[in-house]
Amino acid sequence: MTTPHTGDPEIDRALAEMAAHTARFEEVSRLLDETRGRGESAGGQVAVELKATGSLAALHIDPRAMRLGSQALAEAIVAAFRLAEEDVAAQSYDVARTVFDT
Repeated sequence: MTTPHTGDPEIDRALAEMAAHTARFEEVSRLLDETRGRGESAGGQVAVELKATGSLAALHIDPRAMRLGSQALAEAIVAAFRLAEEDVAAQSYDVARTVFDT
């Protein structure tokens, strides 16, 4: 992205800073789009994958998990979801920190 030059050094500096900040935000957005958090429960029989937005990207239920019964299976899904939330939150924080601390 080319920063326009106005001839006024103060305005040019401000425009360059805005362009740099915009580039950082775009980089964070791109990296967060690629970020996935994962959580497992019930001995790996239930796995949840979340996007950085918190939306569900994938859910895997091993056929053996069907033997848990409906209540235990529901609890295992919730537990895996919470672990995936923690994972994606930590990764998202790391992405933002890496981009903005540079």
